[in-house]
Amino acid sequence: MEIQFSQEKLNTVNEIISRYPEGKQKSALLPVLHLAQTSFGGWLDVPVMDYVASLLRVEPIEVYEVASFYSMYNLKPVGKFLFEVCQTGPCMLNGSDEIIAYIKQKLNIAVGETSADGLFTLKTVECLGACGYAPMMQFGKTYREHLTKEKIDSIIEECKSTAN
Repeated sequence: MEIQFSQEKLNTVNEIISRYPEGKQKSALLPVLHLAQTSFGGWLDVPVMDYVASLLRVEPIEVYEVASFYSMYNLKPVGKFLFEVCQTGPCMLNGSDEIIAYIKQKLNIAVGETSADGLFTLKTVECLGACGYAPMMQFGKTYREHLTKEKIDSIIEECKSTAN
């Protein structure tokens, strides 16, 4: 399969690049990686990252370094629903370890794995900046806060009901 953005997405890439001074196209890397991830299956494999590098005229290693540093980029396939549970101090003090353990048990997966049905992936992430609502996780574009086992059950059921 050839990796290539549609003309519309290429136009978006060019618009993003145009925001930065000549010779500073690497500054467009984060938003272009987001666009690539959403356009090519929800994750960034090596050919996709190489394609992004070619568009930005940077070395592939520069793209790999950024994509592997930030937890918002997925370097392997993920399920339809991605649970990104904060594991830093304030969340841990408020029970994120127990929430992570509960999700692992409930979905029969380890951190970094996807459930057998392909619906759920569990990731642990560094601070998401919502310490006052701990324990919490990012779920899609929203935060789910003050997590409890009951709230996790409800979120899983919500996902399953919309999975079609």
